[in-house]
Amino acid sequence: MVNRKLFRPALTDMKESYAPRQSQPAPQAAPPPRKKPAPPEQTFAENFYYVKQMQSRTPVAVVLTDGEVLRGTVEWYDRDCIKLTRFGSPNLLIYKHSIRYLYKEGEDAALGGTNGQ
Repeated sequence: MVNRKLFRPALTDMKESYAPRQSQPAPQAAPPPRKKPAPPEQTFAENFYYVKQMQSRTPVAVVLTDGEVLRGTVEWYDRDCIKLTRFGSPNLLIYKHSIRYLYKEGEDAALGGTNGQ
């Protein structure tokens, strides 16, 4: 019979070598971690839309708060207004707060899905 030495230490040896750790006191009233980060305050989606329309010179229709519809292309924009270049009419500087909505010319979605009826 061969005398073999056990490579694995005994369970009692393991318990003695790993003494219980001293836990540090928890910080006072730490808020629980959030599941989702808060959305950014500014997404730049409006800027992206205007730049895309300006680069492609897409004809747009701008509906004002009083119901008047202006047609042309967006030449430039800033925080408060857009410049609408019109065909055969003077160009206009329109304040954004007076715009109800803006859509690409020829889109059926602007007609409310009625297909022009």
